Formats: sequence, structure tokens, C-alpha cells
Amino acid sequence: MSIARTLLGAVMLAAALASSALAQSSAPDPWPGLVADIFQGREIAMADGTVALDAPKRAEDAAIVPMTLRFPDPAQVKTATLVIDQNPMPMAASFAFGEKSGVDSIETRVRVNSYTNVHAVAETRDGKLHSEVKFVKASGGCSAPAGKDPDEARATMGKMKYREFKSAIAGRREAQIMIRHPNNSGMQMDQLTRAYTPAHFIDAVEVWQGDELIFKMEGGISLSEDPNFRFTYAPNGEKTIRVVAHDNKGGKFAAEWPIGEAS
Repeated sequence: MSIARTLLGAVMLAAALASSALAQSSAPDPWPGLVADIFQGREIAMADGTVALDAPKRAEDAAIVPMTLRFPDPAQVKTATLVIDQNPMPMAASFAFGEKSGVDSIETRVRVNSYTNVHAVAETRDGKLHSEVKFVKASGGCSAPAGKDPDEARATMGKMKYREFKSAIAGRREAQIMIRHPNNSGMQMDQLTRAYTPAHFIDAVEVWQGDELIFKMEGGISLSEDPNFRFTYAPNGEKTIRVVAHDNKGGKFAAEWPIGEAS
């Protein structure tokens, strides 16, 4: 009897997986519409080596999924946009790089709401678009409960941390900026009141070395709680890193730190 039940369970599981795969394959592809909406229908070259995307095949936590964009020739990259095709707000982050910033990699963490393609789209300084795509298995990231107590999140909102790392690339520095913010998506339910927590998220970040821009970021609800950015850049001899961040409710947060061993 137990063998029969085991076999029946295996058959049911196989049928469920087949049904799920069929649903995924038959779902309409949102990418053509996103190209029209986000990139005004411009031609995008696929997988030509201009941009690379590191993303997990299956996320350990759908609310905190690491994504890294890499640029083999950073001097040619003007902007880079991370698009999570099936998310309610697909454009997770758009980065504009300073002309001399030398950013050849940038990592952030995002929410993934369902199994989806993720596109990294780079615009080079000649105005052309280039993309890399990865498929990520995750679900429920946009509605996942906040990881911190709401009172604690409010008390620490806007506080920032800065870390430096030894870069593996000659002539580059590596740093990480972490911003305390609940980054509420508007899809999370308060378990006591059963009401949805209003969307409240970081929507803009600027990072400078001295008075020279490293990058500007525009983002939305797809960025994870406590947004952070780890990146490599070309030092210009300035002695400070400063950050200015804004959220969608008018909050403004700023911080500045000395660059270790700045020349």
C-alpha cells in the first residue's frame, strides 16, 4: 500500500510540475512590451558581450535576490538598466555612470515576484543598446513581509554604512553603500491590521567621489529592503565618497566618508 501511495504521489508531482511548466511556457512574454515602454522600442543587441548579468538560477530568498551587472569595457557604457520582466514594477534600477567613473561592475539586491526572465540592458556612448538575459526561479518577493520591526525601521531610516574592499582589478577601487530603508512595495500586508502597507521606497541615489559622479540610480519597489550597492570604480585622487538618496515620500538622506588610503 505504501509503495502504491508513493507511486501515486510521484505521478501527481510529475503532473503538477508539467502543469506548472506548461503555464510558464504559455504565459505571454512581457519583454516586447517592456522594450516599447522602457526603451521606446529601440533595437537591442542580445548577448554580444557588452554587458553580463550574474543572477541565481533559483533564489534562496525571493525578497533578497543578488544581481550583478558587469561591463568588460566600462568606458563605453553610459547607462545600465535592470529589468525583472514579471514584476509588478519591472524596472528595478537604472544606473547612469559618470563619464570617467570606470564602473565595471555593480551589484544590488532585488525582489522577484514570480519565475521570470531578468534583463540587463546597457546603453553605450554611441547610443546603442545591448542586453543579457537570465531566467530566475523565485516567487512572492514583492509581497514578502518586511524583515524588520516597523518601529525599528522608522527609527533607523536613512542611516547609511560604507565599506571598502581590495579590488582584484588594478587601478580600481571597490566599495559598498548600504542604506537603511524599509523599501515597502505596497504589496505587503500588516499581519495585525490586515491592511496593505503603503509603498515607501528609495527612488534615487547619487554616489560621488569628491565632485565627480560615480553613478546615479533610479529605482522602485523591486529593490529589496535596506538597498545596497557594491561597485568597482576608477579612483580620481579625491579623498571622500558622498551619497545623496531620496525616497518617494520626499525623504532625503545624505552621508560622506573618507576614502581609505586616498591619494
